[in-house]
Amino acid sequence: MHRLVAALAGLTLVAAACGSDAADDLAVTVESEEAAVVETDDTGTDDTSTDDTGTDDAGTDESSVDDSGTDDTAEVSSGEVETFTIEVWADNWMAVYVDGELVGEDSVPITTERSFNSETFTFDAATPFTLAIEARDYKETDSGLEYIGASNQQMGDGGIIAQVKDASGAVVAVTTGDWSALVVHQAPLNTDCESSSDPDTECEFLTVESPADWTAVGFDDSAWGTATVWTAADVDPKLGYDDISWDASAELIWGSDLEVDNTVLLRTTVG
Repeated sequence: MHRLVAALAGLTLVAAACGSDAADDLAVTVESEEAAVVETDDTGTDDTSTDDTGTDDAGTDESSVDDSGTDDTAEVSSGEVETFTIEVWADNWMAVYVDGELVGEDSVPITTERSFNSETFTFDAATPFTLAIEARDYKETDSGLEYIGASNQQMGDGGIIAQVKDASGAVVAVTTGDWSALVVHQAPLNTDCESSSDPDTECEFLTVESPADWTAVGFDDSAWGTATVWTAADVDPKLGYDDISWDASAELIWGSDLEVDNTVLLRTTVG
C-alpha cells in the first residue's frame, strides 16, 4: 500500500506542474482509487477476517475443541461393555445389583424357612463396575428367631459366597473379607430369649435404615466396616452350594455375628 500512495503522490506533482485543470482531474482519479483500496497487510490478507491460516477466527470455538478436533466436554467411556456371569449362594436370600441396577434376586422367597439354593445371573457392564448384594438370613419375626413355638425354636445363621466370571469363563471377582459391609438388622440382641415362650415381646432387636442409593456407583461406603470371613464348617452350607465349582479364592462372608446379624449389605468394585 505504501508504494501505491507514493506513486499517486508523484503523479499529483506532475499534474500540478501541467496546470490546475489537470491537477483537479487527477485528484478526482486519486480519490476514486483510494476509496476502492481495502486496507491490507504486506501479504495482501485482510487482518480483520482471517488468521495466518486463512481461517475465520470467529468461526472456531476454541473452548470446546482441542488441537485434535476432539470435544473436551464429551463423556469418556470407562471401558468396553462386556458380558459377565455371577454365581451366588446364600443362606437364605440375596439380591444382586450392578452399578445400581438390579440384575437378579433369589428365586426362593425369604419367607421360605429352608430356602437353600444357588443362583446364576448374567449381566452386561463396563469395568470398573460396582457390585452390591443384599443378603438376608431367614427370620420369622423381628425377634430374629425361626421355628417359633416349635421344639426347635432357635436363632438362625447366615452366610453368602459369590464369584464373577467374564465371557471367557475366567474368574474376575469373588467374595472376600475386603468387601464393605453394613449390618442393618440384628436380633436377638439378648440371646437368652432364644427359648422364650413370647420372643416377640422379650427379644430385643436393632434395625438400621438402608442408606439411599447404597447400590450406586458413587455411594460413599467409607464409614462401613468390612465383611467377616467364615469357614464352611461355621456356615454349614446346604442345598445348592455344591452345584457350583467355587474358585479357591472365593470365601463365605457375613457380618461379625453369624446368628445375630440377619440382614447385611455388601459392596465391592470389580476391575
